[in-house]
This record gives sequence, C-alpha cells and structure tokens, in this order.
Amino acid sequence: MAYNERVKNFNRIRDYMREFYVYGFKSRDEFTKKSARSYDDEKRRLESWLGDYMQFRQTADGKNVFLSIDSRLSRHNPLYKAWKTKSFTDGDITLHFIIFDILYDPEKKFSIAEIMKAIDTYLSEFQVPRMFDESTVRKKLKEYVNEGLIVSEKTGRTVYYRKSKMEKNPEACMLDFYSEVAPCGVIGSFLLDKLTNDPKCFAFKHHYITSAMDSEIICRLFRAIREKRGLTIETINRKKNTVSNHDVVPLKIFISVQNGRQYLMAYAPEDKRISSYRTDNIISVKYGETVGEFNELREKLNHMQQFMWGVRTQSRSGNRLEHVEFTIQYDEGETHIPQRLEREKRCGKVEHFDKHTSRFYADVYDSSEMIPWIRTFICRITEIHFSNEAIDRQFKKDVQVMYEMYGVGGSENV
Repeated sequence: MAYNERVKNFNRIRDYMREFYVYGFKSRDEFTKKSARSYDDEKRRLESWLGDYMQFRQTADGKNVFLSIDSRLSRHNPLYKAWKTKSFTDGDITLHFIIFDILYDPEKKFSIAEIMKAIDTYLSEFQVPRMFDESTVRKKLKEYVNEGLIVSEKTGRTVYYRKSKMEKNPEACMLDFYSEVAPCGVIGSFLLDKLTNDPKCFAFKHHYITSAMDSEIICRLFRAIREKRGLTIETINRKKNTVSNHDVVPLKIFISVQNGRQYLMAYAPEDKRISSYRTDNIISVKYGETVGEFNELREKLNHMQQFMWGVRTQSRSGNRLEHVEFTIQYDEGETHIPQRLEREKRCGKVEHFDKHTSRFYADVYDSSEMIPWIRTFICRITEIHFSNEAIDRQFKKDVQVMYEMYGVGGSENV
C-alpha cells in the first residue's frame, strides 16, 4: 500500500531526498540528523513515490538506498512526484470546490456577501452547518488571486471576484521539453498531467533531475528578480554544518550545462560585490524592499559575463583577470574538434592557423573553472599557458601524474 501521509513541510522532504540520493546514499545507521523513526517514516514516504527507481546495495556498513534511472526509458523527471503531494484538511478541500463551483463562469462576478450566501446554500443541501466564516473565505480568495486563479475587481467600495480565463495549454511536445530542461519545470509537469496522452517527445543523454527539489526556491527567486526586490536568503554550509543569512539583490539564475547545477547570481551590499550562491544550499527566501539600483547592478553583471567562464566573479590569485591559452592539433578527419572549440568557447576566442591547428585563448576571472573542459582536449594539446602560475603548475603536474599512472613517457612535453 502506498504511503499516503500528506506533506506539510517540503523543506524536510527536500533534505531527506538529498541525504538519501544525492550526498552519499547514507545507511540507516549513518543518518544521524534525525531519529531512526524519522528516517523510517521519510524513507517509506519516498519509496511510495520512487519505488520503481529505487535500488539497494548491501555493504559492510549496512544497506544503502539509491536511485537508478535510465534516461532512455524514463523520459520524465520522477522527482516531480514529491511536489504533487500536498497537505489539505477536509475544510480546505470542501471550500476549494465550492468556491470554484460558484465562480465556474469567468463572465460572472460575485461580491463576498454573495459568495458567503452561496456557500451557505451549498452546505444546507447536505445538512451541514456553516463551516467557514467570512475572514476564512476572504483569505482563501486572496490566495487564489495571488495564484492567478481568480481575478478581483473593485467597484466603488465593493470587491468582486470572478474566475480567471484560463489560457489553452501549450502543445504537448513543448510542455514535455519545458518540464525536463527549464527551471521550475515542475509547472510543465503539472500541465502535462492534464493531458490524456503522454507525449514522450524527447529523450535526454544528460538528464539533470535533482534541480526538481529546488523548484520552490527558484520560483521565489524569479519573483524577486521580476519585482526587483532585495532578499534575505538562508544558506547551509554542508561541510561545516552551519547556517548563515545573507542580504542580497538577486540578479540572474545561472544553470550549468555540464552538471545541471543552478546558481543565484546576486549583489551582496555588505561585501559590495556580485557573488554566486548554489540554489541547493538555499534553505529559505524572505522578500525585502524594492531596490532602486537594480537595473544598474544587472547591467554590471552583464558586463562581467564577458570574463566569466562559470560563476566566479573574482580571481583567486588576486589579479583582476587571468589569461589562458592553448594550441591543439587534429587530423584530417577530425573537423569536429575545431567545431567543438567554436561551439563551446563561451567568452573565449579561437584562431585557426591551418587545417590541423587551432588556438584558444581567454581572459577570465578564475581560470581554474576551465580545467575540466580543457582536459577534454588533453591528447591534442601541443602547448598551454596559464597566467596564474599556481594553476599552470598544478595542471602540468596532474598531466605528469597521469603519464606515470599509465606508464607513458612524456615528461619532456609537460
């Protein structure tokens, strides 16, 4: 039988999903943040959503639980199921359906007095006494207005409510793509649930599903950016197990094409600089006041992007910018190599010397962010130079260690 207890605090679910499946596949004995009973309760809850994707491995330290998802077979993000379990009371459900039954026609509008009278009529037919006072109904209507489900209009001193005119759903394949690649893609997943046929238009070689757990945080960040508001964000340092508060001005959301990780780029008035914050480390978001210099800060970030390879906005070496350049050679049948350079160069530049030789160069805030990408060309690199001497030494040392590991000569080329 499925585990049917409703979720009241999604942050708790978000935390357990990470601990179980993202940060190390902890066994029952290794999970020390909560009691063993809490572990069992949350594990059963997650199993009810993700049972088809869960596997177990027995180790000397106990049984570890992990997710196993084949993107060739699973076209939709299974973690969205966590968002489709909500907490409702009987009163919540009753009031929801009564309100939308009253406001079924978008062309008709009702005052709060008319809505209260209609609610009493509905309940009397079932011989149920009044369950909701006017204050409760007003709060529920305000909630639906904020969500865009209901529209409020003021005529004189009276506020009238009517149902929003719902737009036609986008095409199924568009929703399918949006739900799997966009931030807050869970919105597309909810819309897909309304369709009678499952489109499955797309399959993904690299399917980054864990961002689903950050959907609520991302949604609140987008709202703050749209309204140009400051924020107080609460973040956790998982290595030190500490929690901190930061007053920031949110500017943009960056998403890594290499690992799917999402970052908030924000200006911190205390430090007087733009920094990045991983969204999976953000616990909560509190809205602040509108920021007058938002447009100027956003423009500053746009200018900085011409020197950003990833999310770093200052040099580790203390210099303003770090220079990187390397030369590669490739054979006649390897035209995909220079094409890759052009396609993936980001803020860098590429020069093609002849049909077999190209040079890449860039000035960036932090050249260490480029190392994983540069390594993918390592067997074709004939010359490389970093202005950051520490990075230069480390890169060449790593290459030498690799040569020694595979028993290959090459120290004269390093």
